[in-house]
Amino acid sequence: MQCERCKSLIPEGEQMEFHGQILCEDCYMDLLSPPKICDPWAVHSARSFLKNSSTELNFSPIQQKILEILQDEGPQEPASLCERLQIKETDLERDIAALRHMEKIRGELKGRKKLIRLW
Repeated sequence: MQCERCKSLIPEGEQMEFHGQILCEDCYMDLLSPPKICDPWAVHSARSFLKNSSTELNFSPIQQKILEILQDEGPQEPASLCERLQIKETDLERDIAALRHMEKIRGELKGRKKLIRLW
């Protein structure tokens, strides 16, 4: 069986149905719980945690690479980051949301282009 969204093969019995579509587990979870980049409560929680914590931030390898690209090359379009990192747009959105909540990156409109930049 094939996922109707990402076209990956789904092992028998592991398919999910959502609004009449047959989906893999990853696509199903993406639709049920989309990333929320602008989430004031998540920003507040991240600030409080960082202020009251003596631990350093640990970024995932993808998050670290996003920060390095933005630091070295400046603002980037999301599609460009996906291509360079070889990841799906939904995966990039989750990493961007986490970095945004920690106030490490933010969005910017330049003309008609949506860019991701360092905070």
